[in-house]
Amino acid sequence: MRTDTAPTISRHDYQPYPYRLPQVKLSFDLDPARTRVHAQLVFESASAGWQPLVLNGQDLELESVAIDGRPLRADEYVLQAETLTLHPRADRYTVDIVSVCKPEQNSSLMGLYVSGSQLFTQCEAEGFRRITWFPDRPDVMSQYQVVLRADKQKYPLLLSNGNLLEQRDLPDGRHEARWEDPHPKPCYLFAVVAGDFDCREEQARTQSGRPALLQVYSDRGSGGKTLWALECLRRSLEWDERRFGLELDLDRFMIVAARDFNMGAMENKGLNVFNSSYVLADKDTATDAAYRAIEAVIGHEYFHNWTGNRVTCRDWFQLSLKEGLTVFRDQEFSADMLAQGLSGAEAASARAVKRIDDVSTLRIAQFPEDAGPMAHPIRPESYQEIGNFYTATVYEKGAEVIRMQHTLLGEEGFRAGLEEYFRRHDGQAVTCDDFVDAMESVYVQKHPGKNLGVFRRWYAQAGTPRVAVDLRYDADAHACAVTLTQRCDPVGIEKLQDPPAEKPPLHIPFALGMLDRSGAALKPELDGTARDTVLLELREAQQTWTFRNVPERPVLSLLRNFSAPVIVEYERPDTELMLLAGHDTDPFARWEAGQELATRRLLALVGALRQGQDPAADTALVETWRRLLGDAALTPAYKARVLSLPAEKELLEKTSPMDPLGVVQARRQLRAQLGAALAPEWLSAYHSAQDAGDYSPDPLSAGLRSLKNLALSMLMAGAHPQAETLALEQYYGAGNMTARMGALSALVNHSKSPECAQALSHFYEQWQHDPLVMDKWFALQATAPGTTVETVRALMLHPAFSLRNPNRARSLIFQFCMNNLEGVHHADGYAFWAEQVIALDELNPEIAARLARAFDNWARFAEPQRSALRSALQSIQDREKLSRNVAEIISKALKI
Repeated sequence: MRTDTAPTISRHDYQPYPYRLPQVKLSFDLDPARTRVHAQLVFESASAGWQPLVLNGQDLELESVAIDGRPLRADEYVLQAETLTLHPRADRYTVDIVSVCKPEQNSSLMGLYVSGSQLFTQCEAEGFRRITWFPDRPDVMSQYQVVLRADKQKYPLLLSNGNLLEQRDLPDGRHEARWEDPHPKPCYLFAVVAGDFDCREEQARTQSGRPALLQVYSDRGSGGKTLWALECLRRSLEWDERRFGLELDLDRFMIVAARDFNMGAMENKGLNVFNSSYVLADKDTATDAAYRAIEAVIGHEYFHNWTGNRVTCRDWFQLSLKEGLTVFRDQEFSADMLAQGLSGAEAASARAVKRIDDVSTLRIAQFPEDAGPMAHPIRPESYQEIGNFYTATVYEKGAEVIRMQHTLLGEEGFRAGLEEYFRRHDGQAVTCDDFVDAMESVYVQKHPGKNLGVFRRWYAQAGTPRVAVDLRYDADAHACAVTLTQRCDPVGIEKLQDPPAEKPPLHIPFALGMLDRSGAALKPELDGTARDTVLLELREAQQTWTFRNVPERPVLSLLRNFSAPVIVEYERPDTELMLLAGHDTDPFARWEAGQELATRRLLALVGALRQGQDPAADTALVETWRRLLGDAALTPAYKARVLSLPAEKELLEKTSPMDPLGVVQARRQLRAQLGAALAPEWLSAYHSAQDAGDYSPDPLSAGLRSLKNLALSMLMAGAHPQAETLALEQYYGAGNMTARMGALSALVNHSKSPECAQALSHFYEQWQHDPLVMDKWFALQATAPGTTVETVRALMLHPAFSLRNPNRARSLIFQFCMNNLEGVHHADGYAFWAEQVIALDELNPEIAARLARAFDNWARFAEPQRSALRSALQSIQDREKLSRNVAEIISKALKI
């Protein structure tokens, strides 16, 4: 392999930039072929002595460079492929650089690039260096003044960060816009957008009474689909004021939808650029899940205005400082929106739906990462390519680490800690330790003599901890002792050490409850206080707590509300799980008990299928589900979660060696059993879960649709004689995309009839001109049973497919390679995956690197899959030239 191998960058090698850059003036002459950028940069020395000024650049043409107005000769600077080095001899000076970039040739979608007929920027993490020569690092914070010039007919709207100062026409058919951002920011938060857009806007008012213009821009003709996005933006503003007292600090806040975008969205100060899939929605083209995702992502990017923008990262090792904290905030926002207007048990159930979804995501995406070759702490110790560390660990596990601090401090204490964090660091680039310091200042007041010293290890330790539970009951004393023992396996690079490094214990908040044998809640006494839920703070390798006033041996309800991102190890009979699934007062723990019961059955089925056995149906699971289906106290949305089997990828992690085809077969067989055994109940649920009135994405209506679609899918799985007729009637009579996709999915996944093929063709004919709906069409076929590499290759030849568009690549290639376990786990599937990684790497290394992660757990499979996967990985590594992004991932995977 020959590649531009990046050096390994260590967190401990951090050095402050030797210069401050208080003021940046940028002037753009925008053109898709050649955009000319004039950067005027005012530097001040931040250290003793004169040091070289090293600026980053990539794929740029340098036209000229001057210091304090004097043009430099070629021998007065050093220009290399990715750096421009100057040698100033002053404490304060101004550098003028004129350079050219080529947006229409930029398929990486980093820096300034073309999407459709519009121009966009994406600068995080290191994209600004593709725009002009600059100190491209997050700890260099500056105030920006920006002038944009472009052809007025082609680009009637010229947008940048902050506040619009002036617009005017120029004599040559172009026009000009001047923007100023009053808040210092790093260059990764810089943004420019130019094009012709629809705009939906409303005038909001902040809690202090200041007016703020909220705007959502989208492609011409799509403005009718931005109402929900604007509503979500307004609700985000109001929620952040109400929950955390944080107010918008600009005169306007803009969201712009882009067709071509590597990520979900980007929090550029005051000018958020979004993947159009997280902006555009109406009942005919977006599902309920899309509505909820739009709400979450808009909330996330808006909340970054404070947690990421006003206080930002000192270096990229601190990425979870902003991302983990902001994911926690968007999760809380979404949970509050689901529970809005509810109280008591209904509100708890609504919030539990969000918690269940978030934990499911963590277990499917992050737990495997924590067990594989790319395992890293939420604050990594080193990296070669920072783009590879926008991971589930940094985001989702990072959010759980923030949530644990919220659990330890309580709502009031956490808010006080956040206020202290902003008081200390507003306008600064700081570290994860700075955040914990602020939280610790509150924690020590609540817990004299204690601190968060042990807790800080969460930031430095990779891997998913395991907590073993032991219960000892003393019937005479009406007391029980609960012992928690923690351990964490060596992962990633630690596995290569001999002997593996022993990990010190973590500070784990472990929420626990107790039920009696009838399912009634107990309130045991600990330290003289009786509680329904007790929060145990496990700080040592092993600790024991003794509970009093426990009249009988209790049934333990463990890790309530998933109070820590750990794996619980506790042997208990199925009867206890059935009792918890039916009666636990903590809705998350109740769901968890049902999942554990189903997981046991599924893993037993995998084992039986390996031995060629055909075990009898599981009556315990059937009866548990029957009771849950008939429980009128449960909301439809909660029922839809508690009656869904664990995901294939989550189950796969629990097989050893990993058995993808066995997992698929076992899950398919159990769904068929549950569908058939509970057919009358599913049919009743299907007919009862009718959506009344006009479409609304509100939680109750969405919950009804979710349960109805689940019931239809289970009826199809159980081969009910009415199921296909119901699915076809629902598809052709659907009044919204959720019902339409639910029916089509049931047909595609469970039927091979001509009517199913006709419905799929009908869907294409109806929606072929809507790119986001076509992504659903491709994804549905990519994940369908029976889809093969040949099927996917044929779909790649479809006129609507383009590998250059990240959404389209994700909808077909990613869905097949990462989510169709039956289709991809063959030798030709692995070769196809490797081929697509290489093809994407030539276009867009960031997207290619994400696909390259699909099989970094290859060593845990049995033969012949293990050897076939290794060969596929090796074929990528043997490529003549790889990007740094892909090279790092493949090399780490092959070290195992």
